[in-house]
Amino acid sequence: MDSQKEALQRIISTLANKNDEIQNFIDTLNHTLKGVQENSSNILSELDEEFDSLYSILDEMKENMISSIKQEQARKSQELQSQLSQCNNALENSEELLEFATRSLDIKEPEEFSKAARQIKDRVTMASAFRLSLKPKVSDNMTHLMVDFSQERQMLQMLTFLPVPRAPEIDPIECLVADNCVTVAWSMPEEDNKIDHFILEYRKTNFDGLPRVKDERCWETIENIKGSEYTLSGLKFDAKYMNFRVRACNKAVAGEYSDPVTLETKALNFSLDNSSSHLNLKVEDTCVEWDPTGGKGQETKMKGKENKGSAHVTSLKKHTSGTPSPKRTSVGARPPAVRGSRDRFTGESYTVLGDTAIENGQHYWEVKAQKDCKSYSVGVAYKTLGKFDQLGKTNTSWCIHVNNWLQNTFSAKHNNKVKALDVTVPEKIGIFCDFDGGLLSFYDANSKQLLYSFKTKFTQPVLPGFMVWCGGLSLNTGMQVPSAVRTLQKTENGMTGSASSLNNVTQ
Repeated sequence: MDSQKEALQRIISTLANKNDEIQNFIDTLNHTLKGVQENSSNILSELDEEFDSLYSILDEMKENMISSIKQEQARKSQELQSQLSQCNNALENSEELLEFATRSLDIKEPEEFSKAARQIKDRVTMASAFRLSLKPKVSDNMTHLMVDFSQERQMLQMLTFLPVPRAPEIDPIECLVADNCVTVAWSMPEEDNKIDHFILEYRKTNFDGLPRVKDERCWETIENIKGSEYTLSGLKFDAKYMNFRVRACNKAVAGEYSDPVTLETKALNFSLDNSSSHLNLKVEDTCVEWDPTGGKGQETKMKGKENKGSAHVTSLKKHTSGTPSPKRTSVGARPPAVRGSRDRFTGESYTVLGDTAIENGQHYWEVKAQKDCKSYSVGVAYKTLGKFDQLGKTNTSWCIHVNNWLQNTFSAKHNNKVKALDVTVPEKIGIFCDFDGGLLSFYDANSKQLLYSFKTKFTQPVLPGFMVWCGGLSLNTGMQVPSAVRTLQKTENGMTGSASSLNNVTQ
């Protein structure tokens, strides 16, 4: 009976997964169909615009050529009209002189004849008819303005749709996910020297496999990539996976997208759990504020896990209204005697835990303190850490502590033991937790210099733990374990020396 039930449950699970895949494919088909209709309409509009532009160019060229022909006609006509006018004037003068010379032949008086002959000679010498060029200055030939559009006509007849670049191929083996950066590499299925650039699109998702049309996040675009790879840096890995696709573009058109590739971007994400915080810490959403008056509203206690699973920066703000008061307000069913026994000043008890337990694997997060923060601690603790417990004072919590009040100290703490650290307090602290390996290490987040390591055995899930007093912290999650830390941890097992006094195995 039980085996049949298990088999049926497996069948149901398989069918549910298959139905989910089919539904996703139906969504993809509908989305594609809608895209075909919209894109066809858009491309028809673009085609009309291209032909209208071509017609405009031809009309403009025709008008320019007509104008050139008319200008040449006017120039030649003006030259010939001028020459014709000069010839008519010369002919008129010549005919008049010819008539005068003819009449002079009939003169009988020698003296008068000689006078007339001299006048005729002088006028002939000066006559314009003998200075005229009897060749037209311009010809009637207009063939130099003829056109031959045979090549252009052939080109127009060869007009066709542009050759679209083929879809690139993303090689998952060549892609790299490290240090909160993703390098995506691709290649063309065949050489194409017309490729001008590539367009890369990506989006975060919590679904493995092919991208879903109805995914919760939109594609983001990187334009104008000249090479065949691109690195996205400084990412927050607040989702389990990232989808990538790329398309090639020539000068005029973009090709089809590559087959999408899904890369895993797993990292620890957590928020601060306000239900675990000290009474003098007021927590709302991603903000934690130290409140010396103990004015924490109980209605905020249920909001701790609303933002679980998304990368964020959580701020622990500075509050500077005097020395912290030991005054407490009611906390549910906490026995007054227990609370009263701890009703004393202790700046190190203002703690809050993360809302996501670490049960296995390797994880990393970073904390940055405000410059004038008087006291803070960062580390991990079991869930049993009380609201008034101090990080490092119990055998269920491990931390490093920075004190800038009265005297400056930097130390590692566990099980009420303190180890002074002879290193400079960094601007930002990186925390590395190898749960399975029983290793908790602290680094200068910028230089990746090792500050301190606890070697122990975690017997329960641990929670990130924080303490702040008279100052503030900012928390970065959604981070991979940095490559430099992965390299450095290989040598940490040999660290005994200064860390040995606090390295013990908890039961």
